[in-house]
Amino acid sequence: MRKANREIKNQDEIVSILEKCDVCRLGLARDGIPYIVPMSFGYEWAGGRLILYFHCAKEGKKLDIMRENANACFEMDCSHELKPGEAACDYSMNFESIIGSGRIAELAGREERIHGLTCLMKKYSAAPKFVFSESALALTAVLRLEVSEYAGKRLMK
Repeated sequence: MRKANREIKNQDEIVSILEKCDVCRLGLARDGIPYIVPMSFGYEWAGGRLILYFHCAKEGKKLDIMRENANACFEMDCSHELKPGEAACDYSMNFESIIGSGRIAELAGREERIHGLTCLMKKYSAAPKFVFSESALALTAVLRLEVSEYAGKRLMK
């Protein structure tokens, strides 16, 4: 990272950013053409590695692309605050962000799909338990992004 003083390495601070962010932008590519889509997400740490979960319809552009190319990247950001300056180039923006990459796949097994959806729901709800109807499960694809590398960054003036 070019500005090392902005880098976040501490896992607790990364978790704090994961909790604050409402949207994760998922990046995919087909034939060298990028495709990015904002998504709701869930997460967990498994064996010290970050895992992101997404859900979507059972067919569509993102699924078509990821079935051809499982390499994916992501970006999320939060804590935005404009910091005005005296001159135009003195303006700045406070932020916290995480970017990363890994491999993405659609989950096939019922229990692993429920696990992924539960991680998603825990991100957005404080409910102690979640029930997923069979009809909803039948219509929903659950995606798992195994993150191989990521970087956190913060600017707070």
